[in-house]
Amino acid sequence: MSVGTSSAPGTERAARPPAPRPGDLAELGIDPDQLPDGLVVADEHGRVICFNAAAVRITAVPAERALGLPLETALPLEDLEGRRWWQLTDPYGGLDIRVRQPERNLLLPGGREVLVSARYVRAAPTGPVRRVVVTLRDTEARRRTERSHAELIATVAHELRSPLTSVKGFTATLLAKWERFTDDQKRLMLETVDADADRVTRLIAELLDISRIDSGRLEVRRQPVDIGAAVGRHIQAHVAAGQQADRFLLRVQRPLPDLWADPDKIDQVLGNLLENAVRHGEGTVTIDITPSASPREREDAGTSVTVSDEGPGIPEESMNRVFTRFWRGSKRGGTGLGLYIVKGIVEAHGGTITVGRAPGGGAEFRFTLPVAAPAYLT
Repeated sequence: MSVGTSSAPGTERAARPPAPRPGDLAELGIDPDQLPDGLVVADEHGRVICFNAAAVRITAVPAERALGLPLETALPLEDLEGRRWWQLTDPYGGLDIRVRQPERNLLLPGGREVLVSARYVRAAPTGPVRRVVVTLRDTEARRRTERSHAELIATVAHELRSPLTSVKGFTATLLAKWERFTDDQKRLMLETVDADADRVTRLIAELLDISRIDSGRLEVRRQPVDIGAAVGRHIQAHVAAGQQADRFLLRVQRPLPDLWADPDKIDQVLGNLLENAVRHGEGTVTIDITPSASPREREDAGTSVTVSDEGPGIPEESMNRVFTRFWRGSKRGGTGLGLYIVKGIVEAHGGTITVGRAPGGGAEFRFTLPVAAPAYLT
């Protein structure tokens, strides 16, 4: 632990309580070097008495060089406009009612950006500053989040451009030259507009789902769900769209426990998994529905659904990225958000989802849901 101390001045009143010291962390069993964020502490004279390991890593300044230096020398921060931060804030000579500086982006020498917040420790509410406690955090995690959000916006904008261009083109053509087209031509163009409008609606719904999942606000409205019937409806839809009926094998192990879930969101999960199996897999798509142990503690009953195919499967090195944003299989197309949303929906129900290799060599997705009834019935 890189901690130094300084003695109190001789003029200090005996009645004043001892100031908090970084070394007091040891009484709690905490070593400053074990803290995940950078910790820099300056004494009442503005000299550094603590410079932990995370601060060394973030600033690239050795602790032994920082200890004993004035705070503005050991930590020469500037704001984004190039102004010296400690001269601006003046922690020791500013307003005597200030207790902190909120977190903000500041620059280290060389232009490296860090997140900095500060706390002013006073012996009395308006007394002199006895300690300045500064925390430092690397901005890389925040930048990753910002990049992810930027990628999401760029991806959705790109996906929206194509159907909207089609909708605009066909509607403008119909309005300008309605009489020149036959009824069959008009119907074809209107069907294309309708399909593209559905695609836009689906993309916007995905964006809203992502927002709710990321913020933890995805609501689940539980109702009784016949999971076997729900799977059957999706199979019928694929057959109506041109798939062979014998490409699907549905196996239900009964009796199944009563399942309470959000039917619309479970349809979304099933639709995505079956669509992936049909589009990216080969051979027979097998759906197994079985009773199982609940993924929740203190609950015995659960329902598992396994969707597998006989295609090439997912490479082993990609298994841990399947449920992340923008992951796509071997064939391009789509936003790469479907499985991320599927995972969010399953987990919002208190369930779990996994991916592996099917017995036939293809991909195998298995999700398990607890069968708990809604709160008003328990």
